[in-house]
Amino acid sequence: MAIEILIVDDNADIRNILNELIIDAGYKTRIAANYNQALSEIDKKIPDMAILDVKLDKGDNDGIELLAHIKSKNKDVPVIIITGHANIEMAVNSLKHGAFEFVEKPFDHARLLNFISRAVENINLKSQNKEYENKLFSSFDLVGDSKNILNIREQIDKISITDSRVLINGPSGSGKELIARKIHKNSRRNNKPFIVLNGALLDSNKYELELFGEEKTNGSISYGALEKANNGTLLIDQVSEIPLDIQSKILRVLTDQKFKRLNGNNTVNVNVRIICSSSKNLLDEIKIGNFREDLYHRLNVFEINIDSLNERVSDIPLLIKYFSKKIAENYNIRSLEIDENDSYILSHKWKGNVRELRNLIERIAILQPETKDKISRIVKESLKTEVFNEKLAENNLSVPLKEAREKFEKEYLTIQLKKFNGNISKTANFVGMERTALHRKLKGLGIKEFN
Repeated sequence: MAIEILIVDDNADIRNILNELIIDAGYKTRIAANYNQALSEIDKKIPDMAILDVKLDKGDNDGIELLAHIKSKNKDVPVIIITGHANIEMAVNSLKHGAFEFVEKPFDHARLLNFISRAVENINLKSQNKEYENKLFSSFDLVGDSKNILNIREQIDKISITDSRVLINGPSGSGKELIARKIHKNSRRNNKPFIVLNGALLDSNKYELELFGEEKTNGSISYGALEKANNGTLLIDQVSEIPLDIQSKILRVLTDQKFKRLNGNNTVNVNVRIICSSSKNLLDEIKIGNFREDLYHRLNVFEINIDSLNERVSDIPLLIKYFSKKIAENYNIRSLEIDENDSYILSHKWKGNVRELRNLIERIAILQPETKDKISRIVKESLKTEVFNEKLAENNLSVPLKEAREKFEKEYLTIQLKKFNGNISKTANFVGMERTALHRKLKGLGIKEFN
C-alpha cells in the first residue's frame, strides 16, 4: 500500500513543488492550502504522514496546532514541519509536540526526500512491529489441561454468543486480555473493533479524555475508546484503577449506551460490549471506598477467574511446548528445544505468570542458542534474576547509579541488535533513538556492531 502524505502550505508554488517532488518519489499526496482545509482533511482521514507549514492563514503557530491535532488522533504519524521564519524557539516547540523533523525554507530537495524516506522507514517498522504483535497475540490460544483452563474454555464458549458484560479476574500476566480477545473473536462482533483501555497506564486526569473523547474549540473531534469500539468490544483493563468520578460516568454509559464528549454538547450513541479485567479484588476495593458497588454489579454480569501459573503447574510443560513452536514460527527460526520438564522451570515462582514464561521463551528465540546446554544456561540465568530478586536489589543498592544503568543498557541494546540482525536503523527506530546517537551509545558501552 502506497504511503499517503498530506501537504499543507499556503504558498501555491511551494505546494506544487512539494506535490511533484513527492509523487515522483512514488508516494500519494493530499493537499491543503489553509488551516481549515488541513483540519478537514485530517478529520476526514488521518494521513500516513504530513508536511506542515508553520504559518498559515489563522495564526503564527497553525502548523504546531495541526501537529498536535494529528498526534491526538495517532501519535505514530510522522510530521515534518517546514517554515520560512525559523528560530530556535519554534524548532524546539515543534519537536516538543512530536515533530519528526524541522526544515527551513528554502529547503534542499534531496535532504527533504531523505527525511521523508526515514519517516517512511519508521512507519513501516512500526507497522511491522504492530503486525508481529497482533499476529503473535491473535495466534495464541488458551493453553493448558488444568481444571481452571478447561472451565474457562467452556465459559468462553457460553458467554461469547451473548452481549453480556464480563468481569475477568486474575493476577497480572495470567492471560486476562487473551480471554477477552477470545470472547470477542467468538462473538458476532468479531469483524468489528476490539479496543483496549488500560486504567493502570493512564494519567488520572486523562482518563475521561481517553474514554469519551473531546470536542475542541476549533471544531475538531478527538475520538475516545467508546467511539472507537462502537459496534465492537471495549476491554477496560485494570478497571480497579478508574478514578471514582469517572466510575459514575461509566455507570451512566452502561445504562444508556450514550454520553457526551469532553467540552461537547451533542449526545453520542454507541453500541459497545464492555469487558473489564482486574488483578485486584474489587470487593475489597469496594470496602475501602476505591470502587463503586453499583458499578461492580453492573460490570459483573458474568465472572471469569483465572488462576496464577503457580496454581496450575501442570500447564507449564504444555505452555513451553506451545510458545516454543509459535515464537519460532513468528521469528522464522528453527524449533526451540526447551526441556518441558526442567525442574528449574517447574519450581520457579512465576510472579509474572504466563507473560513471564512467554518472555523467557522469546528471549531464548532472540539469542538463538545452538545447543540444549546453552538453552538451559539462559533459562537458569534468566530465572535466577527472579529467584534472587531481593538479593539482587540489595546488591544494586550498593552499586553506583551510573554502573547499574550501564549494565542494563548494555544487555538491553545487545538483545535489540540481535533481534534486528545488527541493523542499526531498525534498532534505533525501535528503541526511540537517533541513528548517530545509538552509534555513540554502543561505542560508549563497548558493544561491537555487527551485520
